[in-house]
Amino acid sequence: MQNNTITSPKGFLAAGISCGIKKSKKPDLGLIVCPNGAKAAAVFTTNKIVSAAVTVSKQNVKTATIYAVVANSGNANACTGDQGLKNAQKMCELTAEEIEAQNKQVLIASTGIIGEQLPIKKIVTGIKTAAQKLSATQESGFDFANSIMTTDTKVKQATRKIQISGKTVTLAATAKGAGMIGPNMATALCFITTDIAISKPLLARSLKSAIGQSLNKLTVDGHQSTNDTAIILSSGAAGNRPVVTACPRFKKFNKALGDICDDLAKQMALDAEGATRMFKVTVKNAATKSQAQIAARAVANYPLVKCAVNGADPNWGRIICAIGSSGVKLNEEKLSCKIGSITVFRNSKPAIFDAKKASAIIAQKQHEIVIGLAAGKHSDFCYGCDLSKNYVKINADYHT
Repeated sequence: MQNNTITSPKGFLAAGISCGIKKSKKPDLGLIVCPNGAKAAAVFTTNKIVSAAVTVSKQNVKTATIYAVVANSGNANACTGDQGLKNAQKMCELTAEEIEAQNKQVLIASTGIIGEQLPIKKIVTGIKTAAQKLSATQESGFDFANSIMTTDTKVKQATRKIQISGKTVTLAATAKGAGMIGPNMATALCFITTDIAISKPLLARSLKSAIGQSLNKLTVDGHQSTNDTAIILSSGAAGNRPVVTACPRFKKFNKALGDICDDLAKQMALDAEGATRMFKVTVKNAATKSQAQIAARAVANYPLVKCAVNGADPNWGRIICAIGSSGVKLNEEKLSCKIGSITVFRNSKPAIFDAKKASAIIAQKQHEIVIGLAAGKHSDFCYGCDLSKNYVKINADYHT
């Protein structure tokens, strides 16, 4: 059986366990270790309120060589003051001790309930237990993927293989995220491993680009978390000639990384809290790239559009309303909208279309809404999902 977990690239070990952070006793602590060291890059939430894990990782990721990532779920360790920061640093210290590395050579990520102190004694024991379970098996990779979930209903994983300098390079990723999904990074933890030999600056450049065109294009409810983190580790164990310039080999890797992150973003949209289907909003002929993104996100975030998608209702009026209220420049007389391949609005007038066929398109697991602003030559997109009664139930019951 092909290993499609984060342990599939050469040079990585993983583990995932339950240490008692979650009352449910579900897995809640995970480790990724690169015994020979890895180059690392990361992107984080742009929320001005950040978790202790984000604060520590922002500093540690500057280190030339990273040996491990420790992640917990069930507790965000955000808004926890000095003690929260000490606990985050303690997690790095304990992990470093177990693998004989320095504190600054460990990255950390947390997700879960905000405002509660980490049960650090349980985590101390958990890190020691997880370190003993580290392996390069598919099972260990899957255990890690399970350990980072909160309201997710399934693990989200993806792998890709490409040829670089005559060597097989593997990329693998896992992510969690189902609610509080908005710009930038969503309530997401994303971990990517690869065995390509590449410079640290190019690795960072590629990750920023890949996330920018995937997880940063996803919205579930327009809300941003305090903990959002995406980390990529490169072991260099594939043995390829090191990629040190933006050459065709870099572009090939960049494309594969973008593809794997896009795959994860779609998996997240389809597993969003209460979601039954997802959609892509593409805005064309905008005055600027920024305005295209603003308009696309306005439609994807519009509650009435999301409710219509849930009911497979081809209510184009809600889409046009969302566009009009987004504040972007548009040519009202030439404004157009398509649901899938069906034109529902053209030249500022309703188009004649088969409502049942349009409804059938919306009822699919995925469909696309295309809007033409007739105001320029720029385009962009955003991923969204439907809004169901279950979203409200999940979030009403989350803390209590």
